Amino acid sequence: MSNKSFVFHPVVFFIVIVLLSSCGNRNRTENKSITGKDSIVQILRDLDSKIADHPSDAGLYQQRTKYYLIDRQYEKALSDISKAISLDPQKAAYYITLSDVYLGMGKPDNANTALLKAINLDPRSNAALIRLAKLSLIMKDYKGTFDYVKKALMVEPLNPQVYFTRALAFLEKGDTNAAVQDLKKTVDLDQKFYDAFVELGELYALRKDPVAIDYLKDAIRLRPQSTEALYNLGMVYQESGHYMEALNTYDALAKTDSTFKDAYFNQGYIYLVYLTDYPKAIQFFSVALQRDPGYVEALFNRGYAYELSGSYTKAARDYKHVIELRSNYPKAIDGLNRIDRLKGRN
Repeated sequence: MSNKSFVFHPVVFFIVIVLLSSCGNRNRTENKSITGKDSIVQILRDLDSKIADHPSDAGLYQQRTKYYLIDRQYEKALSDISKAISLDPQKAAYYITLSDVYLGMGKPDNANTALLKAINLDPRSNAALIRLAKLSLIMKDYKGTFDYVKKALMVEPLNPQVYFTRALAFLEKGDTNAAVQDLKKTVDLDQKFYDAFVELGELYALRKDPVAIDYLKDAIRLRPQSTEALYNLGMVYQESGHYMEALNTYDALAKTDSTFKDAYFNQGYIYLVYLTDYPKAIQFFSVALQRDPGYVEALFNRGYAYELSGSYTKAARDYKHVIELRSNYPKAIDGLNRIDRLKGRN
């Protein structure tokens, strides 16, 4: 009868996504509005035409590289940025873009070499320093992360990406207090920094601090369709005893993504455990099972709801199905034994 827990950022994957985008979180959000497949195709066509007219313009190749990156056409991206570098080998920005390409291709060592070349050409390149800090974090080189963060802050002391990167490093090292301070600095500098609001919400939720609600609401304000933020907000409400608010939040989540099975599971759990409305619990666990017929936890909990409502035949059926899916599932075996004893009394 386990409850679902918070959804946390997969930190390394998240950093990779950040590195493949611009250094500013605000720019990253703006990019989302123009990167639909049809839009990218049209932009690439326009750039094809411009490059045909101006084949020696290195900047056009770099621009097209960035859209190839968004579209995950890494070989074409590598070809274009290599062409840009051959046309203008002294421009640090092109090596930064090259590092993004290599990271997208899963070649962090090549990405690091490209960034070091960028720093060699422009020692005060904040974009390169931030990327090196993040790349060091991916490689779990925390000393490198903090060293590059320090250098980046010397160049630009009010860059929110720098504080966010250091916050992630502190999180990986287990220093949540320092991480919170840097995350607060991040959102102070950039009120549109969605990822920092989500991290703050998660960290305060772990502390059982109701301020988590405010941070997650800020994240939802920035991205109303965020399943991650909606789910975590629902969990905060649920674990703090605000069950109707939790149900409403999970309902909003289900409307945003009807395939999100845990939204239905958690609604079923609230009705089963806290509100003792077994028909409602059965209804939501059944919806979760429609989304995933092999969802063992939902199947067991539906069986338990059937048992508590006196529908022993249906409960036994669900418990048996649980054991078919996961042999020796202790709670299902216990449930079947309880039902046998109950039937024995009748």
